[in-house]
Amino acid sequence: MNIRHTITKKILRWVLVLCFAGFVPCPSLAAVKPPAPCGAVPTERQVNWLRMEWYAFVHFGINTFTGKEWGYGDEKPELFNPSGFDPESAAKVFKKAGMAGMIYTAKHHDGFCLWPTGSTTHNITRSPWKKGKGDVVKGFANACKKEGIKFGIYLSPWDRNNAEYGRPGYLRVYERQIREILTSYGPIFEMWFDGANGGDGYYGGTREKRNIGNSDKYYNFERIVKLIRSIQPDCIVWGAAQHGDVVWGGSEKGFVKYPCWNVINMDKQEEKWISLEADTPINGAGWFWHPGQNARVKSPEQLMQVYYDSVGRGANLILNLAMDRSGRLDPADVAALNSLAEMRRRLLSHDFAAGAEASASEVRGKDDAFKASNVTDGNIESYWCPEDKTTGGCWLEIKLSKDATFDVVRLREQIRLGQRVKSFRLEAFLDGNWQIVDGEGKTIGNQVLRKLAKPVTTDRVRLVITDSRACPCISEFSLLRHPDPVAVDETSLLCNESEETSAPLPRDKWTSEMTGASKAWDGDDSTFWQGNGNKLIVNLGEEVSFSGFSYLPKQNGDFNAMTDRYRFEVSSDGEKWKEVASGEFPNIRANPILQTVTFDRAVKARFFRFIGISSLEGKGASAAEINLLK
Repeated sequence: MNIRHTITKKILRWVLVLCFAGFVPCPSLAAVKPPAPCGAVPTERQVNWLRMEWYAFVHFGINTFTGKEWGYGDEKPELFNPSGFDPESAAKVFKKAGMAGMIYTAKHHDGFCLWPTGSTTHNITRSPWKKGKGDVVKGFANACKKEGIKFGIYLSPWDRNNAEYGRPGYLRVYERQIREILTSYGPIFEMWFDGANGGDGYYGGTREKRNIGNSDKYYNFERIVKLIRSIQPDCIVWGAAQHGDVVWGGSEKGFVKYPCWNVINMDKQEEKWISLEADTPINGAGWFWHPGQNARVKSPEQLMQVYYDSVGRGANLILNLAMDRSGRLDPADVAALNSLAEMRRRLLSHDFAAGAEASASEVRGKDDAFKASNVTDGNIESYWCPEDKTTGGCWLEIKLSKDATFDVVRLREQIRLGQRVKSFRLEAFLDGNWQIVDGEGKTIGNQVLRKLAKPVTTDRVRLVITDSRACPCISEFSLLRHPDPVAVDETSLLCNESEETSAPLPRDKWTSEMTGASKAWDGDDSTFWQGNGNKLIVNLGEEVSFSGFSYLPKQNGDFNAMTDRYRFEVSSDGEKWKEVASGEFPNIRANPILQTVTFDRAVKARFFRFIGISSLEGKGASAAEINLLK
C-alpha cells in the first residue's frame, strides 16, 4: 500500500513538472468560475415566460354584442348569447400559428364576468346562453389544455358595474374573483391587470364618476401578488404597479422602445428585473369585434414589423384576435395571423450561422465552457464570455463555410446573468475589409432582431461589443433572411354569416361654413379639422338615411382637442336639432383608432352636428375623418 502511494506521488510530481515546463497540457486544478450576475436577474418564472415570445389575446364578452370598446356597466346580461361558441377551433388556430398560449378577457371594465362567479350577480349565469349554465373561461381553459398551449386571464380591476367600486367592499369582491379563477381552471400562465382605473360608470345605479386616486394603494397590489403567488407561484403577474413580473410596453400599437431594458432602477440598490410586453389588435377596428372590421385587418408586412418592434427588441408580444357574436374568430383575422405565422416561420427556418466556426478576441480563462462556438451551437443556455475586466472592445467572429446572403441578425445574452451589453456594432468582411453594417446597437438582453439596411453577402461576420455593464455573456449569434411578403387569402375578407355590414355613405355633396371642416371628410387620415369651438356642423346636400357614424381621432400624436366624449345631433333644416347618440370614445389616448357608433334606429336628416363635450387635453374638438354609415 505504501509502495503504491509513493509511486502515485512521484507520477503526479512529474506530471506537474512537465505541465509547467510546457511539454504536456496542464489539466485545470479548479474549473474556471462563470461571471457573477450583473445587477438584477430574472426569476425562473420570468425566463420561462420570455422564452414564449408571443401568444394570443382574445377579447370576447358583453361588448361584442353592444359594439363598444368599454362598456358602461349597465349592459343587460341577456345580450350575451353566442350562437356557436367554438374555443377549440380558436386554440387550434393559435397552436398552428406557433403561438405559445392565449389570454382571455374574463372580465372587462363593464364588470360582466364570463364565468359563473359567486362574487356578483352581473355574470354569465344571468344570460340565456346555455340556459345560464355556460362558462366561457372553462371552454377556453379546456381547449388550450387539449391543444397543449398555455392559458392566461385578463381580469380588469376597474368595475363600472359594481356598487362598491372605489370603496373597501369592492376589494373583497375582486380578491374573490382572483381566487376563483386561480383555483378553478388549472394552471394560469399569466394574470393580466389592465391600467384603466376609475371614471364614469353605472356603479349599481348611481351613474356617477368615481376616482380611486393611487391605484396601488387602493387595490393593494402587493397583497394581490402575494395571493397569486400563494395559489399559483408560476403565474406571471402583468402590471400590478410593478409588484409583479411584467409591465406594459407603453403602446397599443405593438412596439416597445429601443433600447429595451428589462431592468428598472438600474445601478441602484433596489434594482429589479421587470420584463416588457407589447400588445396590439390584429385588426385596426379595436380590441373587441365590430361589424365591418374585416376591411381594417392589418397586412402581413405590418404585422411582421410589429414582431420586429416587440419580440425583436427583447419584449414579448400579445396579439389580439376578437371573437364575433357567434363566438368564432373572424376569418379575415385568422388569415392575417396565418400569413404572419408563415413569414415568421420562414424568417426563423434557416440560420446561416448554425454550427459555423467561431472565434473571439478572448475566452474567459481559455476554458471551453465559455468558447466562441457556444453562440452557434443552437443551445440557448451556453454562452461565450471574456474575462471580467473586459467590458468593451471585445469581439466575436463567425466564419461560414461559404458566402451567405442575410439581412437580419439575431443576438441573445445569457439573461440568467443579467442584461449587460450597453452598445455594440455589427461588421461584415466585404471587398477585403471589415465594414460596419449596423453601428446603432444599444443593448441585447433577452434578444434583438437587427434588420439591416440592405442584404449582405459574405462568409465572415463580426459582433463588436463597445460597452457593457460587466463582461458580456452572449448565447446566440444568428444570421437570418427577412421573408418575402405572404398574401392574405382574399376569400377570408368576406363577411361572416353573422356579421352586419355598415358601409360609409358618399361624402361628395358635403359642405360646411366652418373653416377647414372639409379636412374631416377628405379621405386623408393625416389631415384633420380642429375648431376653435367644440362643434362641427355639416350640410349633407340632401336628405339621407343613416344608422350611425364613425370617428377617427387625429393621427399625429397630439392630444390637444382630441375628443373623448361626444354628442351627435341631426336636423332637417339646420335650425332644430335632435340628439341621436352621446357617449365616450374610450382608450383613444393609448389606441387612437377608428371609433364606430351605431344608433338604436336609422335616422333621416340633411344636417348633422358633431359636438365634442370634452377632450383629452385643452379645449375644442377635432376629427381626422367622420363618416356616416348606411
